[in-house]
Amino acid sequence: MTSEILSAINILTQPLGAAEASAQTSQQEALHAALGANRSVLLERLRSDGSLQRVARLRDEAKGEADWYGGETDDVTWSFVQECLLLLLALTRHLTEELKLFQEAPPPSGSLRTPEMAPPLPPDVLSVSQQKTVGAALQFVVSLGVCPYLSAGVGVPLGRRSAFGAVVEKLIQRETSPPAGRRLLTTTRVLLQVAELATLATLVFSRHLGDVMAALCQLGYEPHREDRRPLSTEECRWCKEALRNLLGKVYQPIVVKELLVLQGGPKQSGPAGSSRAALGSAPAWLRRLCGQLLSERLMQPSGVQAVVRAILEAGTGGDSDWRKCDAVARILAACPQQSASADGYFRLVCPQIPDLLHFRDKLTAQQFQRVATRAALSMVQERPAFAQQYLLAPLLAPLHRCITASAEEHLHVAVEELDLTRCVEDVYKIWVVGNSPSPTLLAALQDVLPVIFTLFCFTKQSVSHLRAPCQEILLWFLKLSETSAALSLLRQLSGLRERRNDVAAEFHFTAGGDGGVRLVCRQTCSDEDEELYKKLSGEQWRLKCLVQLLAQLTNSDLAGDFFLDLLQELTGWAAALDEELKDEEEVDVAAMTLLEVEQQLLGGAERRAEKLTLLQALAVMVESLEQEQLLRKTSQVVDFMVSLLQRACVGLDGASAPGVGNPVESQTLSMGMGLVATLLSAPQISAQDYSCMSKLLRPLEALSQQHPDVVVQVLASNLRAVIATHGACRPESLADAARCRGNPGETTENSKAKSEGRSQQTPAGRFPQRPSPPSSSGDPDPSNKPLSDWLLEACDPDVPTRAVALRVVTRMVQRRHPEAVQAQQKVLTLFLENLEHEDSFVYLSAIQGLAVLADSYPGQILERLLQDFQRGPSLPSSKQERSLETRLKVGEVLMRASRAMGELAPHLGRPLLSVFLQGTRDPDQSVRASSLSNLGELCQRLDYSLGPLAQELSSCLTALIKTEREAEVRRATVHVIAQLLRGLSDKTTQVLSDVLLDLYRALKLVVRSDPDPAAVLHAQLALEELDHVMRRFVFPEQKLEKKIVVLP
Repeated sequence: MTSEILSAINILTQPLGAAEASAQTSQQEALHAALGANRSVLLERLRSDGSLQRVARLRDEAKGEADWYGGETDDVTWSFVQECLLLLLALTRHLTEELKLFQEAPPPSGSLRTPEMAPPLPPDVLSVSQQKTVGAALQFVVSLGVCPYLSAGVGVPLGRRSAFGAVVEKLIQRETSPPAGRRLLTTTRVLLQVAELATLATLVFSRHLGDVMAALCQLGYEPHREDRRPLSTEECRWCKEALRNLLGKVYQPIVVKELLVLQGGPKQSGPAGSSRAALGSAPAWLRRLCGQLLSERLMQPSGVQAVVRAILEAGTGGDSDWRKCDAVARILAACPQQSASADGYFRLVCPQIPDLLHFRDKLTAQQFQRVATRAALSMVQERPAFAQQYLLAPLLAPLHRCITASAEEHLHVAVEELDLTRCVEDVYKIWVVGNSPSPTLLAALQDVLPVIFTLFCFTKQSVSHLRAPCQEILLWFLKLSETSAALSLLRQLSGLRERRNDVAAEFHFTAGGDGGVRLVCRQTCSDEDEELYKKLSGEQWRLKCLVQLLAQLTNSDLAGDFFLDLLQELTGWAAALDEELKDEEEVDVAAMTLLEVEQQLLGGAERRAEKLTLLQALAVMVESLEQEQLLRKTSQVVDFMVSLLQRACVGLDGASAPGVGNPVESQTLSMGMGLVATLLSAPQISAQDYSCMSKLLRPLEALSQQHPDVVVQVLASNLRAVIATHGACRPESLADAARCRGNPGETTENSKAKSEGRSQQTPAGRFPQRPSPPSSSGDPDPSNKPLSDWLLEACDPDVPTRAVALRVVTRMVQRRHPEAVQAQQKVLTLFLENLEHEDSFVYLSAIQGLAVLADSYPGQILERLLQDFQRGPSLPSSKQERSLETRLKVGEVLMRASRAMGELAPHLGRPLLSVFLQGTRDPDQSVRASSLSNLGELCQRLDYSLGPLAQELSSCLTALIKTEREAEVRRATVHVIAQLLRGLSDKTTQVLSDVLLDLYRALKLVVRSDPDPAAVLHAQLALEELDHVMRRFVFPEQKLEKKIVVLP
């Protein structure tokens, strides 16, 4: 039946015969004759041909139901259109009935089907030739029944489409009945009725959607006078509803494209009678209607994407497409006049813009990304409030969730990998690729930069595709933001300022499954030491990553500005050091409450932590960044020198200056002033450079008047003269200082020589200098003075002199100097007396001397030391209140002596072992801990000689583990076991075979029940050592050896 209907349609729409005419009038006559002839042939065939009887019956049924059919008319074109409409309705009714029967029919039985068989085709599927026949009928209907009756400016006129269209326009008779409006309504209604079948809807809307939409717009919305309205109110309402339904069903980019065509171009400024002006622009009512419909399309879900696709889908990526992208972006950023409110428009449109950034197709992604970026930047620039609320805040929401996440709301994962990846990529595309900095964008990004930096530090530890975008985002902000904002951010990221807007403390980043990162809840760690280690190592890693970022700013002065900012702060702290010390001395703790005392202590700890962070940041920058990057400009070098000279001037008017007498500070100052001399020795120095150097005048004046070194005074005075006179006064010593800048040793020697030459000019005792601590390579030669002189100097009240003398006497003992050998007891008494000195420089030198003395003469010296360790100092001049401190120092001597025994430990260590075991029962916990520490050092060197004492040693250690209350002593006890196992190694199973089980149980007891985490850690290390020993014992290493056995 379908083929018969299509055959009838083919008869009606068959092409013209061989009639040819060159004139336009003959073409119209030929077309008019062909339309009438084809209609007559069809009607005759329907009456006479038996194969078309069913088609005739369906046609008659459709004609009977059609209230619009007007019968025979004098207008051949309208009669032809009516016949086409009747046949299309007949085809639609037939295919609908057949499809309904097909859907209701039961599926074929399983025995008749095989897996290779294709599913049966529904009856509404048309072949290519059949679709061509239906398409021809639809083209005639639209060309003869729709387009000729559209008003001027509505849709694309037929004359602008093809030459055939111009012929058709002149063929239409508008004056005959029915009126043009009724004809347009009839044709449109039938086309929409035909389009209710999906198969035919594709043929209608794929080619004629614009014409149908134009007809519905004209029928429903074109204004008319009340006495000339072609349609009733109900018919107009139906057309409006049909247009709404049509726009909702069709693919939205096509709808947008057709609406843009209907809206037409801008108003033309040509003459009133110009045909181009009439064709180029749409009526005002149609432009308003299309604008309203386009706004509705834009504000509905995925409407932005539909608009962008409609405009850009036919693009090829050329220059014109980029201009189209910018035009679309401007459209999206401008609120349409038809919108009820700007807030409602941006609330619906802004969330759709980031979706344009997530396409994978290369060409589409480029175009959509440009549209999204330009639209976002335009919104931020023109409507910053709406952009911040509806665009930037949702876009940055995953990063904000990293800041505000809480363990109560997110038990496991706070931010998923996909959300975080998309967020970082979107920020990179809009901020970095868009590259249009504005205060709104910079402020929104600055709030989440700490999170991005933490994410960057995490990605630097592994492989992740987020590392590069995070780095580019951070560099973009540091390059384009204000210097003050960038420095503030750097101080916060380096830990010099309170960390704000960073990742929540209860969460941390972990690697995702697709190469990204996600934010998960942090697992609690019971080990405080491990937690502290993670925190410190994390801060060091963050600082290292920050300096690596600064190293990427090759053409920026930010690294130098940050370095100078840190130096200036360091100078300020040095200046405030004396005041802080005075304040701490004046604090009356007795008059303060516990809360005030706690706040005072915490404040001091925080200040010290800030100073350590500052010094660490300076050290990392100096080690990692090149000099040319730190000080790129003359102004930065001058600022650096100002900071250096101000630090050198701190405290010059008092005796407690931190840099006075310090050789490192003096050498640094000399090199810095040599750097200034080098700058001033340049061939040409501009007035701007001299103006910048004027900041050095005040600190140079202070150095020239108050510094104790005469050379520094003279050089500072000369430099000040050159700068003040802009080079008119240039002393000869300036060039020498510039040459010596690269050789600090030469500078120091010259300074010493000149200082000695001018020593008479310097008042004696005005600037007392403290000698630097002697090193092994710089100690005086003992042969210059006799031992008696060194012994006298070892009693000198000056601390450096006494310490140097003790070191010299120690070297004489170590070299077996004859005088030192004879005066052995005097040397021993000297060392024991200095052991009680308060200065660490002195008593450490005495400890070293006693250790060397015990190593050289163990028989006589160890007995005296063991006696003092057990009972306290035996000298008559010893102070009883410092007895405990002296005993601990003697314990340090004994520990060093134990280490120096080597293979003689089994012979010389028996007395020490007895004293140390007795010391484990001393009333003072410090002595017990010291005895255990020495016991561990000694036991790991006794080897097999420890066997007879193993039971006694085991009983002592296990008893201390079970009964000792002090955590410090328990730690030392467990540490003894660990040292014992480490020292015996493979000999453990032989030497400690009887007590090994007891020691193992004691260690397990510590791991299970000891409240001190440090003791538990030592016990775990000891158990690991025992595990290695037992594995080597049970599974000895297999060695391939050749043995030669001599048979008897």
